[in-house]
Amino acid sequence: METTIFIFALIIILAWMAIKIVREYQRIVVFRLGRCIGGRGPGLVWLWPFIDKGVWVDLRELFLDVPQQTCITKDNAGIGIDFLIYWKVTNPVESVVKVVNFATASQGIAITTLRAVVGEMLLDEVLAKRERINEILRTKLDEVTERWGVKVTSVEIREVLPPKDIQEAMTKQMSAERGRRAIVTEADGKREAAIKVAEGAKQAEILKAEGERQARILRAEGFALALEKIFSAAKLVDTKTMSLQYLETLKALGASPATKFIFPMEFTNILRPFMDYAGKAFEKQE
Repeated sequence: METTIFIFALIIILAWMAIKIVREYQRIVVFRLGRCIGGRGPGLVWLWPFIDKGVWVDLRELFLDVPQQTCITKDNAGIGIDFLIYWKVTNPVESVVKVVNFATASQGIAITTLRAVVGEMLLDEVLAKRERINEILRTKLDEVTERWGVKVTSVEIREVLPPKDIQEAMTKQMSAERGRRAIVTEADGKREAAIKVAEGAKQAEILKAEGERQARILRAEGFALALEKIFSAAKLVDTKTMSLQYLETLKALGASPATKFIFPMEFTNILRPFMDYAGKAFEKQE
């Protein structure tokens, strides 16, 4: 009875040691008597106790925080740079078999590559071209880690720290640049205001000239209309009317104290209509 219980308990213990639950984001690389027989998972995986040994591998994207590194630029400026490396395992077997610790190995390659890249650039270029440095580091790391079954997805420079004296000089330069921009902005504002005032005066002069032109046109049109009406009225005036007007004028001249009168030669012609009219009236009376 005791033997049966012991055997049953031993089977339970061995089964517990042999059965492994591998999650979706995990794989287990199995070594049997020291020989790699491949990766297993996800799900239930059976490992023979004392014969099989498993190495767990996480397939999720991970990151490595590289501490600040001192680099020398092309213009001999010492700067501190720290960055992050994002990577994920694409081949669990190779990541276990071909490299002892790919995180440490990747960090060493990244630091060496970073110093080489920064050494070929000026300080201003390093500060302005972070994306380029990130891409160079990612490409270089990806070339090396590919044979380890690891994919470097991204490299991000987190901070670039120039020397203190350079930081102070940059601060002064930024202050001067802000002052210059303020002066330029103020000058631009004054220039725009002057332009607006000039444009307003120009529009006022144009409107004034346009008004005067319209007034002259209206006066000319009124004068032309008056002449047209006078001309139309003159067409209706006959010879008798003109003769009467002429006599009225002579009457006004006769009222003058002067004793000398000068009559034009056409005077008799002017009086002829009246004389003819008077003769006709006299004949009718007879």
